Amino acid sequence: MSRIGRLPITIPAGVEVSLDGREISVKGSKGSLQRTLAEGIDVAIEDGTITVTRPDDERESRSLHGLTRTLINNMIIGVTDGYTKKLEIVGTGYRVQAKGSDLEFALGYSHPIQVEAPEGITFQVEGANKLAVSGIDKQQVGEVAANIRKLRKPDPYKGKGVRYEGEQIRRKAGKAGK
Repeated sequence: MSRIGRLPITIPAGVEVSLDGREISVKGSKGSLQRTLAEGIDVAIEDGTITVTRPDDERESRSLHGLTRTLINNMIIGVTDGYTKKLEIVGTGYRVQAKGSDLEFALGYSHPIQVEAPEGITFQVEGANKLAVSGIDKQQVGEVAANIRKLRKPDPYKGKGVRYEGEQIRRKAGKAGK
């Protein structure tokens, strides 16, 4: 039995969870999210808790059991608290500016790079070299943060680039490092 999948999810106060066939929708103070559930995984809502069960011990059912429970839990956390990924920019002359709801990066290229905020995502610029990506959908927040990091990945020789807050970059010695 899946150790994660068998745990019940408690529905906090102020959150509405509704199940319509294979569609589950969660509404909270920050917004609402919908997701289509995988075939063969059963979800039951009763007495303020959600339980996820699987019909058999097939390999696919076992793998989807814990995943489905985690996705539903992430939806509930997203509509109550939200998710935030923090990024930091390291390098001489590298910076970020807020232009309305969008961002403008100077990352050592010959031109500034514009990043538009997708629907449901907000950017917060903290100084010239720190920013936060926030939203209610964990997958979307992570994907937007990864795309921003991809603009200039951290360099292993000098450590310059866009990195997640607290990320450790393995440094290489270079030519003179013999």
